[in-house]
Amino acid sequence: MNPFPDFARLRQWILRASEVDVRAALQKEQADLNDLAALLSPAAEPFLPLMAAKSSRVTLQRFGRTTQIYAPLYLSNLCTNRCAYCGFSADNKISRRKLTLDEAEAEAAILHERGFQHILLVSGEARNVLGVEYLEQIALRLRDRFAALSIEVQPLSREEYARLFRAGITAVAVYQETYDREMYKKVHLFGQKCDYGYRLDTPSRAAAAGMREVGIGALLGLADWRAEGLAMGLHLQSLRKQFWQTSFTISFPRLRPAAGAFQPLVPVSEKNLSQLLFSLRLFDHDVGLILSTREMARYRDGMIGLGPTRYSAGSCTAPGGYAHPEWEGEQFSVGDHRNIGEVSNALIAKGFDPVYKDWDREFQISLSS
Repeated sequence: MNPFPDFARLRQWILRASEVDVRAALQKEQADLNDLAALLSPAAEPFLPLMAAKSSRVTLQRFGRTTQIYAPLYLSNLCTNRCAYCGFSADNKISRRKLTLDEAEAEAAILHERGFQHILLVSGEARNVLGVEYLEQIALRLRDRFAALSIEVQPLSREEYARLFRAGITAVAVYQETYDREMYKKVHLFGQKCDYGYRLDTPSRAAAAGMREVGIGALLGLADWRAEGLAMGLHLQSLRKQFWQTSFTISFPRLRPAAGAFQPLVPVSEKNLSQLLFSLRLFDHDVGLILSTREMARYRDGMIGLGPTRYSAGSCTAPGGYAHPEWEGEQFSVGDHRNIGEVSNALIAKGFDPVYKDWDREFQISLSS
């Protein structure tokens, strides 16, 4: 599947937008693709307060005053890919480990004790040491303890996703990293991840396998963020047409300091990130928008109620790091170090409700029976 024009055409589409186009987009009940291009354009920058206000109204209408809280659980930092931007890249000299099933379960128990009901299982991409069998065993151990289990691992086949769904995995996150094919070639140097098309098709395979939720996104800082935003909108629209029963999310990871000392190729400011987030909310009123601990606490607090619907908290990006905070080997350094209680209190202080559980596996069983 390739629903996109090339990246240069996406940029041209956006840069053609005028102030008149932005005003027209803001008058509409829901933005279409032309409106999304206008809202992402430089011409929209003076309208950010209006975009924020409308994004806030739409989010309140669709999601109420709730914000889901989740935590990542890193299973392994072993990776066979060489990606210029990633701390897990195979050529980086970091402490490597893969958690045993018992160690992974112990990490999950710590998160459960801290109050988390939604966890995201993350690993580097090395399917020869962390394959579907391992993930299946983890899911079987944890599914009765947590409301929802998501994975962010190497792309899998439709059959493998179906197997994991039966084992208790409810959601898949897979980020294209960049929708710019030329930049994709430059930053993915070796490994299965070099296959742009296979990665692009992964959300479709996960949705076709029955996953309740599928997350997409781009790693901000590799290519033009405005064009990445339009590409994400196109990708989301294509997925919705094929899989109308699936829920979708978009994440907005900005490059953070990591092993290898890779520097962002394109600057993406907090103002840019806000414009991107507001634009996608006005384009798709029902998509979940995720703002992770990559961002600083000050910024995340400022965005409460303006569009994001899901926040991570108390995150550690090193395998085994919850039980052993001294262990090294993290994927990147986080920006917001607050625990679940502190993030929850920030939400409550602004009149919002932190949600630790908004799904139950019994719903899944009853819907499929």
